[in-house]
Amino acid sequence: MKSLLPFVAASFSIFIPQNAQAATLDGAAMNWLLSLPFVGLLLTIALGPLLFPKVWHNHYGKIGAAWAALALAAIASIAGGAAMAASFVHAMLAEYMSFIVLLFALYTVAGGILVTGDIKGTPWTNTGILVFGTMIASIVGTTGAAIILIRPLLRANAARPHNTHVVIFFIILVANVGGALSPLGDPPLFVGFLRGVDFFWTAQNLWLQTAIVAGLLLAMFVAIDLWHYRTEDKPVAAKAATPVVIRGLVNLPLIGAIIASILIAAVVKTGVAFDMLGTKVAIENLLRDLVLVVIALLSLWLTKDEHRAANGFTWEPIREVAKLFAAIFTAIVPVLAMLEAGRNGAFAWLLSAVTAPDGSPHEAAYFWFAGLMSALLDNAPTYLLFFQLAGGDAEVLMAKLSGTLAAISMGAVYMGALTYIGNAPNFMIYTIAMERGIKMPSFFGYMLRAGIILIPLLALLTVLPLAPALKLR
Repeated sequence: MKSLLPFVAASFSIFIPQNAQAATLDGAAMNWLLSLPFVGLLLTIALGPLLFPKVWHNHYGKIGAAWAALALAAIASIAGGAAMAASFVHAMLAEYMSFIVLLFALYTVAGGILVTGDIKGTPWTNTGILVFGTMIASIVGTTGAAIILIRPLLRANAARPHNTHVVIFFIILVANVGGALSPLGDPPLFVGFLRGVDFFWTAQNLWLQTAIVAGLLLAMFVAIDLWHYRTEDKPVAAKAATPVVIRGLVNLPLIGAIIASILIAAVVKTGVAFDMLGTKVAIENLLRDLVLVVIALLSLWLTKDEHRAANGFTWEPIREVAKLFAAIFTAIVPVLAMLEAGRNGAFAWLLSAVTAPDGSPHEAAYFWFAGLMSALLDNAPTYLLFFQLAGGDAEVLMAKLSGTLAAISMGAVYMGALTYIGNAPNFMIYTIAMERGIKMPSFFGYMLRAGIILIPLLALLTVLPLAPALKLR
């Protein structure tokens, strides 16, 4: 069953009276208890696969929809049905739709690229794949890079008794850190792009920080993988190695078309928009999303079926992401409203925590709060939350408050790797690895391992003299 939330949102616009278009949520009048459906959803995502795996895997969409419906019912009980419908439509059309369409296009197109041949999972081969994936993640997206490389990486390491750490570092580097240099790279940066951040701002301002973090992570991986590799029995080659071949190359220009459609939509401003219960949807954004869907369909048409079959391509990873993130984007609505109320909201303590005594933003606090909350709330809506908390004006944030925007961006991107739900591709990689028989850790097991790897590194970068270069002073 595919997620119906976006389509329900459009249906609501037909039946809700026109005065609903003026209805908005007053976060200052909302109680923190309204955040409980969102907390319940996150706990269910974390614990469901552990406590009731069969029920969860068969009904996760229904479970997510139930938590989302509870959040909407709570909103309606205090703000009325009109405000509930308007806020739901806004979450789906202004935030979720472009997010999931881009992921769908990148997942579909990248899934048509097949890398075959005998790749041995040696430490240096694995490092090469991680380096390449980290480098291309900001071009083809963390989703695209992950889908292209995860299956060859899994095949290369299938015979090794210790391979879980390879996937964990792959999630951290390829599905997160590597996507820090463009809006195509990571969903939170795409949200910032939709809010007015220049396409090349992140590349110009975060290249040094990303190179340092990625370099240190790769050094850690080499040390760990070499240690494991030296203790393992090496399989004896039974036949001559098959050369590496890349098939489905027709998808490379389609990835270029995805990039071009994003850039064109950013440049062309028609001034024409549709109003859906108070949410303005620009026609250029609708056309961009339509083009992305067409590109995905072209990939399905032009790519040989056997390429996707050999890739082990299935729709389950993107289906799971679509359903769960539709629920997340819905259940987080009251949380965002309370946070956007600032000092008048239930989470006023958060604004105080990221503001220095003189009233200026505390960049290190923005980095850590945005990062740690990204790990638990998903980094795309969390980025939006702190973007708004910092004023929400892209021009100001790119100039006068560039350090604050850098801190939010780095926190959301880097620490999105701390949990499976921190960034959408994480869940896809986890699902694919499990399908291929890799013994992936549980939600909390992964969080512990990723935390041990990332948090000391980022803490060190925050306090060392290097910190001013990282804009975390």
